[in-house]
Amino acid sequence: MTGNGFSVSGYGPERSGVSRLLARDSIVRRLDWPMLIAAIALSGIGTALVYSATRNRTELVGDDPYSFALKHVLNTGIGFALMIGTVWLGHRTLRTAVPILYGISVFLVLLVLTPLGATINGAHAWIVLGGGFSLQPSEFVKITIILGMAMLLAARVDAGDREHPDHRTVVQALGLAAVPIAIVLLMPDLGSVMVMAMIVLGVLLASGASNRWVFGLLGAGVAGGVAIWQLGVLDDYQIARFAAFANPALDPAGVGYNTNQARIAIGSGGLTGTGLTKGSQTTGQFVPEQQTDFVFTVAGEELGFVGAGAILVLLGVVLWRACRIARETTELYGTIVAAGIIAWFAFQSFENIGMTLGIMPVAGLPLPFVSYGGSSMFAVWVAVGLLQSIKVQRPMSA
Repeated sequence: MTGNGFSVSGYGPERSGVSRLLARDSIVRRLDWPMLIAAIALSGIGTALVYSATRNRTELVGDDPYSFALKHVLNTGIGFALMIGTVWLGHRTLRTAVPILYGISVFLVLLVLTPLGATINGAHAWIVLGGGFSLQPSEFVKITIILGMAMLLAARVDAGDREHPDHRTVVQALGLAAVPIAIVLLMPDLGSVMVMAMIVLGVLLASGASNRWVFGLLGAGVAGGVAIWQLGVLDDYQIARFAAFANPALDPAGVGYNTNQARIAIGSGGLTGTGLTKGSQTTGQFVPEQQTDFVFTVAGEELGFVGAGAILVLLGVVLWRACRIARETTELYGTIVAAGIIAWFAFQSFENIGMTLGIMPVAGLPLPFVSYGGSSMFAVWVAVGLLQSIKVQRPMSA
C-alpha cells in the first residue's frame, strides 16, 4: 500500500503500532531528526530570550511576566502541528493545491492594503484579527512563491520532456512571483521583499535555468532598487534606516539608536554573558523590539559569545540538513522547493543577525524559530514540514 508517495508496504495486522513506527520505511524513522532537533532547540532558546526581553515590560505583559513566553511556546506548538500536517499531506499533494494556496495568499496580502490592514512597528503589513491576534500574510507568501515557482519550473523536467526549464517557463515563474512581491512592496514591507527576491534567485539557481536569467535578475534588482529609491516608494522611516546604515554616526539618538544600543548589548555579553534576565541593556529596555527583530541582542548580552554562537550553530545545522535534502532528492520539484527554503532561511537569518551587528540595514525581519511572532513561526515550521516531506518521500536505497 502507498500513501503520499512513500511505501508503507508490509504493515500487516499482526504488526504492533510500535513496530510500525520503528520499521525501516516508517515516516518517523525517515524524518531528518538533526534538523528537527535543531529547530526545536532554537524555539526553546527563543522562549527563554523572549521571557527575558518581556518579563518586566508591564505595558506588554501586564501582571503576567510569562505572558509572551507562553505565547511563544503556543506558537511553536501550533507551528509544530502544522509541520506534522505538512508531512502527512506531502509536498507532492500540496503541489496540486498550489493554485488555491497562491490565490489565498495573494488575496490576504491585498487585504492588507484595505482598511482591514494595520500598521505595527512602522510596517503596514498586518491584518488584526481581534482578541490580541494578528496575521502577517507576507510570511505565507514566501511559501506560495516557492511552491508556485517550483511547480512551473519542474513540470516539464520531471515529466522527462526537457532537461532544463525553457525561457517561456521562466517568464511564467517570474510573473507568478512578481504579483505578490509587487503588492508587498506597496505596503511597503521592504524586508519581506528582500527575502522574496532572494527566494526567487535561489529557486532559479536550483532549477537549472539559463545563467542569463540569474544575471538578468541581479541587474533588474539593482535597477529596481534605484528606481524604488528615486520614485519615493519607501516610507521616510525606511529611508532613514538605510541612511543610518550608510553612516552609523548619523543621529545616534534617533534613527541610529536601535543599532547603537544593539551593539552595546551584544558587546557587553563577553564570552559567557551576564546570565539570563541579568543583562542591563535588556532589563533597562534600552533596545526596542527585543522580543522580535532584536532578539539576538538578548542572546549576545545574557548568553554571551557561547550562547549566540550556539544559535548560529543550530541555524547552520538546519541549513546543512536542508542542503543535504536538496542534493539527495531525485525530483527537480523537491530540489527547487528545498533550495527556495534554504535561500529564505539563510538570508533572513543573516539579515536579522547582521542588523544587530551593524553590518546590514535594519529591515524588520524576525530570526527564524527564535523571534516572537505567530505568523513567522507558523511559516518556518511549514517550511520544515516541506523539507521533511521531501526527505520522507525520497525513494529508499536497498
